[in-house]
Amino acid sequence: MVSNCTSHVSILLLVFLSTTTFQISICSNYSMIHCNENDRRALSIFKRTIIDPLNRLFTWSSAEDCCAWTGVQCDNTTRRVTTLDLKSQKYGFGRYRYLPLKGKIDLSSLLQLEFLNYLDLSWNDFDQVIISTNLTLLAIGLEHLDMSYNSQNLQLDNLHWLSLLPSLKYLNLNFVDLHKEPNWLQLVAKLPLLTELRLSNCKLTNISQSLRHVNFSTTSLAALDLSRNDFESALPYWLFNHSSSDIISHMDLRFSGFCGEIPRSLLNLRGLKYLDLSWNKLEGQIPNWLGQHEHLQYLYLSGNLFCDSIPSTLGNLSSLIDLYMVKGNNSLSGVLSQTFFSKLSNLKALKLTGSTFEFRIGSDNWVPPFQLKLLDLANTSQGPRFPSWIYTQKSLESLDMSGSKISFVDTGKFWNFVAGIKDLRLSYNFINRDISEVKLHSNLFLMLDHNNFTGRLPNISPNVSYVDLSHNSFSGSIPHDFKDWKYLSYINLGSNKLTCKIPVDLSNMMRLEFMDLGNNQLSGTVPVIFPPTLQAIILRSNKFVGIIPSQLFNLSFLFHVDLAHNMISGSIPLVMYNTTTMAMDDASKRGYASYRFNLFTKGQQYEYKYNGLSRTIDFSDNKLMGEIPSELFKLAKVQTMNLSHNHLTGGIPKTIGEMKSLESLDLSNNNLYGEIPQSMTVLSFLNYVNLSNNNLSGRIPLGTQLQSFDESSYMGNPELCGAPLTKSCHDGNTNIGNKEKSHEDKEAFLLGMGIGFAVGFWTVCASLFFIRSWRHMYFQFLNYVANIASRCI
Repeated sequence: MVSNCTSHVSILLLVFLSTTTFQISICSNYSMIHCNENDRRALSIFKRTIIDPLNRLFTWSSAEDCCAWTGVQCDNTTRRVTTLDLKSQKYGFGRYRYLPLKGKIDLSSLLQLEFLNYLDLSWNDFDQVIISTNLTLLAIGLEHLDMSYNSQNLQLDNLHWLSLLPSLKYLNLNFVDLHKEPNWLQLVAKLPLLTELRLSNCKLTNISQSLRHVNFSTTSLAALDLSRNDFESALPYWLFNHSSSDIISHMDLRFSGFCGEIPRSLLNLRGLKYLDLSWNKLEGQIPNWLGQHEHLQYLYLSGNLFCDSIPSTLGNLSSLIDLYMVKGNNSLSGVLSQTFFSKLSNLKALKLTGSTFEFRIGSDNWVPPFQLKLLDLANTSQGPRFPSWIYTQKSLESLDMSGSKISFVDTGKFWNFVAGIKDLRLSYNFINRDISEVKLHSNLFLMLDHNNFTGRLPNISPNVSYVDLSHNSFSGSIPHDFKDWKYLSYINLGSNKLTCKIPVDLSNMMRLEFMDLGNNQLSGTVPVIFPPTLQAIILRSNKFVGIIPSQLFNLSFLFHVDLAHNMISGSIPLVMYNTTTMAMDDASKRGYASYRFNLFTKGQQYEYKYNGLSRTIDFSDNKLMGEIPSELFKLAKVQTMNLSHNHLTGGIPKTIGEMKSLESLDLSNNNLYGEIPQSMTVLSFLNYVNLSNNNLSGRIPLGTQLQSFDESSYMGNPELCGAPLTKSCHDGNTNIGNKEKSHEDKEAFLLGMGIGFAVGFWTVCASLFFIRSWRHMYFQFLNYVANIASRCI
């Protein structure tokens, strides 16, 4: 018995060892299989046209198996390339968020990858696609193709190659210029398995109202995005009349110029869950039958030309999650009551900005059936009391009640409630409260500007990213921990009554892009250490002293600097200004945020939407001395330059002609002298100049721009003459400016004579020293002259 058991165990052990050995052998053989040589060659050809400034593709070398290359995935068995995912990797914040590849996309080489089914090149900075005219395509199994969000110059002249991709299910060409392909619709409609099509912002202008010539109805399209194009036509009927009407669930047509009424055929899309028709030119009434879309979850109708009242049937959309009806050009009116909202139990986001609806809530004790995450009632008449039903929304993450005429809040209850909301906007109301003791511990986006808040600044979360407390009556000092708000990208504390100093070291604020502390009573010196991300700094109308820190002009992304109306002294720093974006051409390609602020230019104040395209330097009304550095006027992209009301001396640098983008120049009320440089005549965008109250002289250079300005632009310069001044440059026998010219000529003559004598003298000496025969003759000549002289004596 024991012998039999031992025998069975031995047999089982032998089988196990054999199986294990066989598996190890197979694994060893698999590990010996490298990526296919044809795949390696195709990828290598693709890489040749790529610019990789941050060395993302450092693994793409002959020393590595191409299946181990960054972004490449291979089939575990065949080791053939199946996936290439090179979308730009996210890291950091703002313009440091992506690591883009540049150069050209050699699509011809990639489509030689026979087993490729997934290709993603999105969020890079490619500017050209290479497609061979005699393309022999092998990647017929490609299902996913994404080239979206690349350089604004990326263009595809034709899409005929799509017909070679019969397996394609997902196509995303968002932000790729397709305006040269008139047959884009017919070509994509022939992709039989296509389930998701995204062509947003492709500069498309033509969209057929009829598709009888193509078989679009055979597709399985579930999601369609044609937003941000320029169709300027009615909604085409085929969008809502094809066999996939039960399948289509997502339709995004916003910002595309569609006009006319919403066609009733929209009802054919029985499976529709997402519909965005916002910011078009659709008109008429919002149809009652829209309430029959029982599966609709997201409805966006903002910014059209709709009129009359909102249909009560929209209250029947019990699946609705988002409802956006921002006014824009709409003229909707009517009543929104408790009854309208009674069936909307799934509602999470309600945005009715600027609407004129009357909110008729019958009781202060009304408890809505929904729990919102986002509520936007900005610029609606909700005041004077804060609506009590909003207190029931315990899941609220974003609340915008800006401009809603609120003047009264229940201090304790209100601030305890809003303190937990991540995105809080209460701008442009009439709230008059001391909120020194308020703790806004969870707000990451905070806008309390244009109210009448008093006291010290409230306690703000150190994780905040956006703060606007401007145009209030806050007093006291800026918190000491302000410099440690490391997530802060925007701060505006302007137009308050703040005092004391600000930290001189802001280096910890590594995401800060915009800082406005203007129109306060701050003192001390201007910070000397800035975060590298800073784009705009406004410190005007305070009591700052000291000098302008040279470090300010080492900031690569700085576009707007305003230090006007302070007591800053010293000279304008002499640094290499051409390293900043004020001298660069490609600044518009960077991802700059849009901020609103007051811009002082052309002698006036404007409310300006800052987007990184306008460059401004304003050092006016300080105590600056010395000459204007010529390097300052080499900032070719600056549009506004104001150095007025200082004590600057010297002449206007001739390099001013290099400021090709200059629109506004104010050098008035200084001690500048000399002539106006002739180079100013080439500044073709210049439409405001003020050189008044200096000591400028000579003729105003003849140029179409300089003669077009008002006489007041040059007043207060007694030695200045010529149009548009009434003073002629030839009054009597005196030619104004000749004295200075004569003086310059005399100096030049004397300088030239001195240089000529020195050169001649040392040339003769050198000749005598190095040429022996000349030296002998010279001394013989001297002896001869001496003999004659002795005889005469």
